Parts: sequence; structure tokens; C-alpha cells
Amino acid sequence: MGGFKLGKMTLSGLFKQPETIQYPVQKKEPPAGLKGHVTNDTGACILCGICQKRCPTGAIVVDKPARTWSIDRFRCVQCGSCVRECPKQCLAMEPTYTSPATSKYVDTFEVPEREKTA
Repeated sequence: MGGFKLGKMTLSGLFKQPETIQYPVQKKEPPAGLKGHVTNDTGACILCGICQKRCPTGAIVVDKPARTWSIDRFRCVQCGSCVRECPKQCLAMEPTYTSPATSKYVDTFEVPEREKTA
């Protein structure tokens, strides 16, 4: 009885599409509802620090005097609370995977000075 199941599985495997993909050559489409990772439009950011206060893991650091915005992607749990609370909507959840890394790092972005209008 077991031989028939094995034979059926082997023959069906010859005519079906493969279950896996060849990763570097072929990219898999992200599934619906993937939260992805946080991105910041630094041109619209006012460095208010609300995202830092709302982050439950402390992954975001806003340094107003140095005009930098940093995120530790290894601490971020993709909850989206920073995106919801941003008053300027400069934060977004990009539905892509972060690239793999061999060591921990913190992404730091410099926020440009805003033009003052008279």
C-alpha cells in the first residue's frame, strides 16, 4: 500500500510546478497584508519625536540637535504605531522584506533643514 502512495507522489511531482523558487534569480511576491519595514520621508519629517515615544520597543531614536532619525530594525516589531501617530504622515510601512544582514546595525537618516517661508 505504501509503495502506491510513493509512486503516485513521484509521478505527480513530474507534472506539477515546483513548490520552491530559485531565490537569487526569482523573487517571490510579498503576501497580502505584509507589514514590511518602516520608511521615513526625511523631507517631510519635523523631528517631533512622537514616533519615538509611541514605539513600544524603543527602536526609534530622534536626535533633534543633530537632526537625525534612527531606527534599529532588529528591535522593530512592525506594529505600525509610529506610522499611525506621525502628525506629518512621513512614516510608512513599505511592504517589502528587509535585506538579510550578518551583523546588527542601526539605520540613521539625516533630516535636512526646512526652508522658512516669509
